[in-house]
Amino acid sequence: MELTQMEYFLAVAKLQHVTRAAEALSMTQPALSHSIAKLEEELGMPLFERSGRNIRLNACGELFASRVERALQEIRKGKDELEAWANPDTGVVAISFLNILGTRLIPLFIRTFRVQHPGVRFELQQGTDTFVRSQLEAGVSDLCISLPRWEDPGLRWHPVCSYRLDLAVPVNHRWNGRERIGLEEIGNEPYIGLKKECGLKNVVEALFLRAGVQPNVIYEAEDLPTVSGFVSAGLGVSLLPRAYSMELSGNAWVSVDSVEGPLPVELGWKEKRHLSPAVRLFRDFLIQKKYLLG
Repeated sequence: MELTQMEYFLAVAKLQHVTRAAEALSMTQPALSHSIAKLEEELGMPLFERSGRNIRLNACGELFASRVERALQEIRKGKDELEAWANPDTGVVAISFLNILGTRLIPLFIRTFRVQHPGVRFELQQGTDTFVRSQLEAGVSDLCISLPRWEDPGLRWHPVCSYRLDLAVPVNHRWNGRERIGLEEIGNEPYIGLKKECGLKNVVEALFLRAGVQPNVIYEAEDLPTVSGFVSAGLGVSLLPRAYSMELSGNAWVSVDSVEGPLPVELGWKEKRHLSPAVRLFRDFLIQKKYLLG
């Protein structure tokens, strides 16, 4: 059973005349009659009632025609979607990213990209580091934007911007107003930490380990915005990326001596996964730009 057979069948069903259907399809009447007969043979039952030159669907034909019409509509829709997918100016880009990046960074990337490519659509997924990984691994996302990167030989990474990693303290804290502080001073302070679902946890723990400091962790949150909120509530201090979404009215910031350079935010994709033209266009756009935020 071929796609052209389905199209021929529907043409005959709608025109109820084999000769007129053949003319509409730009084919000979015997060739069309042969195609219909072959289809009926494959199905094992007649689909039409014939009366001279006129022909109309029987009960089986009515049932089959309704299914065939829907199937052809879906096939045409799929063809249109594939053409749109292959067009860099009308395709879809699926991205997963950390919650912290959704307030300013992702909107900034999309807004500046769509100035030149307004027809590209975006499917956005945000969550914890674990969630972002799972979306990329499952193929739900074409690209991910995370900090920090995670090690995977099948992934390619490229830095797209960076944040300073500073100490967030409550505004009424005695350290508010200081320009710099050492990690060794933080050890006795109530500290708001991160659960393992957050990728930044390993970065922060490595900093404390190198400094020989054991932070006094009183609570571990699942994401960075929650940590920032608890700091602003006066529950403790925490090392955080100095991102727009972290800068709550109850927070102040102090630079940390032992932190070397800004924290890179990186764009990741599966090296061997085929990416659509629109995805490649957006990826290359981000690679060409660099932002220092915070």
